[in-house]
Amino acid sequence: MANEKICEGDYVLLCLDARRTYMVKVETGKTFHTHKGYLNLDEVVGKDFGGAFRSSLGTEFTALKPSLTDYIMKSSRKTQITYPKDAALIVMFSGIGSGSRVAESGTGTGALTTALAHYVKPNGKVYTYELREEFQKTAEKNLKRANLLDFVELKNGDVTAGIEERDLDAVILDLATPWLVVPQAYTALKPSGIIVSFSPTIDQVVKTTEALKEAGFVFIETVECLMRAMQVERGKTRPHTMMTGHTGYITHARKAVKPLQETPKNSA
Repeated sequence: MANEKICEGDYVLLCLDARRTYMVKVETGKTFHTHKGYLNLDEVVGKDFGGAFRSSLGTEFTALKPSLTDYIMKSSRKTQITYPKDAALIVMFSGIGSGSRVAESGTGTGALTTALAHYVKPNGKVYTYELREEFQKTAEKNLKRANLLDFVELKNGDVTAGIEERDLDAVILDLATPWLVVPQAYTALKPSGIIVSFSPTIDQVVKTTEALKEAGFVFIETVECLMRAMQVERGKTRPHTMMTGHTGYITHARKAVKPLQETPKNSA
């Protein structure tokens, strides 16, 4: 059973309210300062996750165990991240689970990589390709913080030149020219393996879909996910004015075994 006590070195999500949360590493002798006063982190060690603590100004904070979404949204970032609404669909369309082997490109700062690693553990592996070493360093830091680095192999390389792994369960693409990787993905995937591509523009989707058809993929579909939160209060419930609208299109398809060429009939 997972440890439910807060230990030295754990990360906690200090929650003031739904809009103000803070990811903090618990270290004895340290304090965490906010506009509502500071908290002595010594006081949370050994206490239960979900417990309430008061700041120096008497404001109540709740120390929560970080979820996968928290690790993604609170990650260090130098690039745009994949939002949880899109990551959730990518994971579902990819069909991955514990033991799956997945190739991903590009890594960016590791937000989507974090989600993929969470679902393939403890027996699977994510092979994630990235050209820029500075992004890899940030991704490594984020994956280590989420305790998921052991399930990821960070690779410096260009997937348009080839994917080294074979018999993969899924290939996940989040890069500018995914259609250039489709032939390599077909070779790397096992029969019936799944490719999922995330693209912000419809022109990218059209080129990728054409490449998927040409390569021999089937069951090709593109979707867009829009998410709108609700303001819930008796007599005042209504959609929030602001929403997470268009972020990108998700295209997914499955590898079909190319049909055998017909053997010419004997004319005799």
